[in-house]
Amino acid sequence: MSDYLPGLEGVPATKSNISFIDGERGVLAYRGYPIESLAEHSTFEETALLLLDGRLPTAQELAQFDDQLRTNRRVKYNIREMMKSLPPDGHPMEMLQTAVASLGMFYPGTEGLTGSDVGRNLDYVHSMTVKIIARMATLVAMWEHIRNGYDPVPSRTDLTYAENFLYMMSGKEPDPFHASIMDTCLVLHAEHTINASTFAALVAGSTLAAPNGVIASAIGTLSGPLHGGANQRVVEMLQEIGAPEHAKAWVDKQLAVKAKIWGMGHREYKVKDPRAVILQKLVEKLAVYKGGNVSPLFETALKVEEVATERLASKGVYPNVDFYSGVLYAEMGIPADQFTSIFAISRCAGWLAHWREQLADNRIFRPTQVYTGEKDREYVLLGARG
Repeated sequence: MSDYLPGLEGVPATKSNISFIDGERGVLAYRGYPIESLAEHSTFEETALLLLDGRLPTAQELAQFDDQLRTNRRVKYNIREMMKSLPPDGHPMEMLQTAVASLGMFYPGTEGLTGSDVGRNLDYVHSMTVKIIARMATLVAMWEHIRNGYDPVPSRTDLTYAENFLYMMSGKEPDPFHASIMDTCLVLHAEHTINASTFAALVAGSTLAAPNGVIASAIGTLSGPLHGGANQRVVEMLQEIGAPEHAKAWVDKQLAVKAKIWGMGHREYKVKDPRAVILQKLVEKLAVYKGGNVSPLFETALKVEEVATERLASKGVYPNVDFYSGVLYAEMGIPADQFTSIFAISRCAGWLAHWREQLADNRIFRPTQVYTGEKDREYVLLGARG
């Protein structure tokens, strides 16, 4: 094949049975289960195990997995001290990539796999998967305190994954309703086929790199504003607009200069992202829970969606998952620069599921290129160059 397709658009890079998208109908499913069903009935712990093992777990299997996550939340003090040496104004995603990459240095035995049977060493794969998922939320929450000059809040084993994350972020007992919303958000962000960060994880995994390095590669890719970083940009955009009555003029101005409207449009979907539909309903529920006392961000977002849809629906441009997730996190009091870190906490489950799938039938990625440079040039000695 010699045709060049920018961004590898539409080029199958792997086979997978982990998730499925039908962008024309707005369908997203994990292992065959519609995202709407999982968001309503599942938990992040169960969803993560579903992605990893390919089936809904029994009560005993889920309890065992949940217990493993709870008992692996703590990290060594060396990691905390290393994080204290990082610039406090550094972006949380840069911290997270650094900290995750370093985990292998502090935990012997986490080096990369070798040999022809790497995909069959399921004990190692499962062990590393549990440890990485368990510690992702811990690192993000630790940074929120360390960057503000305080020691991190210790994790607790009597709380669910979402509850413990909110507790470690604030040091306060988590609001049950906020915890349920966070849990649903983690389910929604856990997997989304072969996106940029998942592809980065596959490429790194195909080299048999250590799992911490695989996830660090994915984190770096997710940090880009055209991928996971867009939810932070959405909130900044809404703050710039200021109020619903300013939305129409702002959107028209952006479109006139062909500038991006953050959170609008997705390469896979020609209708509204099913995750955005669920997230919008969550914001509405949170507004009711708070007695209608929400910031203007939500009303502004609704107006931006209305105007943008009028202008762009014919092109298949609708809100994506980033459009309402940032609004939701902002209403829960989470700093905007932590939004993408929460995305990474969740998506880690999908990355690791794809890592496991890659190892089962591994072949190192080695794409080709279309060479556009000069050929057969004659070398000129330095002294003879003009």
